Amino acid sequence: MDKNDYIFGLRAVAEAIESGKSIDKILVRKDLSGEQSRDLLTKAREYGVLIQRVPVEKLNRITMKNHQGVIALMSPVRYHKLENLIPGLYEEGRTPLLICLDGVTDTRNFGAIGRTADCAGFDGIVIPERNSASVTPDAMKTSAGGLLYVPVCRERDMLTAVRMLKESGIRIVGATEKGARNYTEIDYTDPVAIVMGNEEHGISDEVLRICDDLAAIPILGNIGSLNVSVAAGVMMYEAVRQRREALAKDANLAD
Repeated sequence: MDKNDYIFGLRAVAEAIESGKSIDKILVRKDLSGEQSRDLLTKAREYGVLIQRVPVEKLNRITMKNHQGVIALMSPVRYHKLENLIPGLYEEGRTPLLICLDGVTDTRNFGAIGRTADCAGFDGIVIPERNSASVTPDAMKTSAGGLLYVPVCRERDMLTAVRMLKESGIRIVGATEKGARNYTEIDYTDPVAIVMGNEEHGISDEVLRICDDLAAIPILGNIGSLNVSVAAGVMMYEAVRQRREALAKDANLAD
């Protein structure tokens, strides 16, 4: 890990939080205690910074310098909030098109999805705080810089995020083998958020239950499922196809 990817030490991390630096998460030694550390953790929670308790060995693998039991991993981008992003999209006259990643933890898959999301003109990527890949230098590299251009919203959990999207007039389409309809039969021309789950368990049951549509991608060979970044690409470009066709149709009618 490059030394510019992290900040260590109680005072340095506290100053980074207060100055508004983009922090991915703070790693804190499991048994760390004391007034200064409590103040730091309180400050991190106030600013909505993710905290993760870890063994000291993990901290030492990042740096053997005097980290005082605290290391902040920096994010290459500033995370957005759905509550700000969605109204802004509507105000710009856009028809929101987002992709939500429910439990996608592989950094390379996340980066690949970020690259496709930028190429496909998506308005945002939604991830939960925990049990998810995040915008790290490795993810940024895999995205070929795509994650610099697509707003990434990191919300408390996916269920809360999906409920917020639904309340904002956005239809939720879950990509799952449990879907009764082919993914091409779903309408993506309205405000839509596509939800992708992880490769092992798929979309969580609680999120599946509140999806408006469940879409299945046909699997015709011997392997039971696609890689999640490939499946996401299939879904995203079906939305692109439909929206381009709708625009062309509207243009013809106007003529």
